Amino acid sequence: MAQLRLHPDRALPAGDDIRAVARRIYQSTKGLPLLCMHGHVEAAVFADDEGFSDPAHLLVVPDHYVTRMLMSQGVPLADLGVPRVDGEAVETDPRQIWRRFCAHWHLFRGTPSRYWLEHEIAEVLKIDIAPGPDTADLLYDLIQARLAEPGFRPRALLDTFNIELISTTDPATSTLDDHARLAAAGFGARVIPTFRPDALTHVNAGGWAGRVRQLQEISGVDTGDYDGFLAALRSRREAFVLAGARATDHGHLTAAAEPLPPAEARRIYREACQGGVSAEAAAAFAGHLLFEMARMSCDDGLVMQIHPGVLRDHDDAIHAAFGSDRGFDIPVTAEFTRALRPMLNAFGRDPNFRLVLFTVDESVYSRELAPIAGVYPSVRLGAPWWFLDSPDGMRRFRELVTETAGFYNTSGFVDDTRAFLSIPARHDLARRIDAGYLARLVVEHRLSEEEAVETAADLAYRLPQQAYAPAGAGAAGRGDAGTEVSGLG
Repeated sequence: MAQLRLHPDRALPAGDDIRAVARRIYQSTKGLPLLCMHGHVEAAVFADDEGFSDPAHLLVVPDHYVTRMLMSQGVPLADLGVPRVDGEAVETDPRQIWRRFCAHWHLFRGTPSRYWLEHEIAEVLKIDIAPGPDTADLLYDLIQARLAEPGFRPRALLDTFNIELISTTDPATSTLDDHARLAAAGFGARVIPTFRPDALTHVNAGGWAGRVRQLQEISGVDTGDYDGFLAALRSRREAFVLAGARATDHGHLTAAAEPLPPAEARRIYREACQGGVSAEAAAAFAGHLLFEMARMSCDDGLVMQIHPGVLRDHDDAIHAAFGSDRGFDIPVTAEFTRALRPMLNAFGRDPNFRLVLFTVDESVYSRELAPIAGVYPSVRLGAPWWFLDSPDGMRRFRELVTETAGFYNTSGFVDDTRAFLSIPARHDLARRIDAGYLARLVVEHRLSEEEAVETAADLAYRLPQQAYAPAGAGAAGRGDAGTEVSGLG
């Protein structure tokens, strides 16, 4: 039977001298609280606070990192229990799903998914048996028994994981009822929403007109014309702020953020409402709305997060059968310098504007993103995201951006996951990688160890606290790296 033993120095650099320094730096951050400012765990998970059903639906079915790897080796999504849009039959036996996952455990060698899953099993679930064809049933039973314990309810795990604050991601038309229930239960300041208007900004997306009607209903603002549409979006942002939101989230194909003449914006909106708009006009309108969202962030203080450069739902048949977020979102080349110039010319030095930029195109780290963040006071670089939140991806990020942007023009780590139990694993990995990078600077006599320890705490805790300060804090919420973020608490 394969035993699961996690090495205490996993992901730390090789070499006794540098590893010893990295170990000390990591130990200094290991116990810091987690700030989870960009994620996709549903608010209902915490509002309902129900026990997790079974290992398969906790660790396999909802995790597209896991299902996409299995699918790449010929395992159909239906066999993994992923529900179909049309309601047709898929595998419903969680034990069978779990067996398929364990039979393919070897596929995850060398991937961050293996690191997270091993951490979940060994550190969170406290089980020392590795997945495999011969251990599948025993491991299933042990995990199932653990999930039945009272300490494995979602709210209790917030304490177990040392999560100080966690943000959900919610469409602009969300009623925020789950957040209201959390507030009534005393969790309103710990589980907060994030405003995501993407479904309303892309006017050529299927069902857009229906979502605009929904926006009108929930906001109480007439969206019959463009000006009413903007007013309704402002109203929803206000509702999110009242519910504790600190940020917005924008997943456009490109970073283009160029305003249109008001008459042109009104024309495109009118034509979209009538059911006909060209792809070019739709793209221009999306870029215009990104600019308008920046303007609104200057007014209400919500941190603006942009993560362009992903072609969503690459496989049409999979999208039709299973919907979005099934592993077929593929990165494309991203461009930021020209795309963001209109926005940054207008708001880049506004003390009330805060912008966090993410990318899955590593080629722009040193060429575009680090220079932008290294000069515009409103901009921070988001952590390596999606396919890059991996050991080597995070190392490359530090190597490519630090010399130009420094550490203090970054926003700290974000876990960006639906897999709740993987959150501590992801933060742990980021802290280990940062400890290794800082240790190299110490060994090369580029930093003192005291500075490295302080910087590690900044990266793990103080910088995300600062970058995502409450709405309305503006520049005062960011503070001065040399003063406000000099100590915890």
